[in-house]
Amino acid sequence: MADTTIKIDEEVRNHLRTVADERGISVRALAERALLDLPTEADRAERAARGLAYVRAHLRPDLTDDDVTSAEQWFDAIVAGTVGEIR
Repeated sequence: MADTTIKIDEEVRNHLRTVADERGISVRALAERALLDLPTEADRAERAARGLAYVRAHLRPDLTDDDVTSAEQWFDAIVAGTVGEIR
């Protein structure tokens, strides 16, 4: 096992300690779990492909790649605040 030092703010370190204590694990174990839960781009692509396969198999067999692209663009526009009503 390799040791790595990561410099973080004191507030973040204290938060890690609190969460680790509440869960009854070490800060190291908490950090390892949190970091291993971060998906890679390959993980995200695989998850998206499985999701699309499920939708096509069970909900919308006629879903096209153009439909997916259009939905992605629509979502990006919502996130950017260029679509929809601002309340």
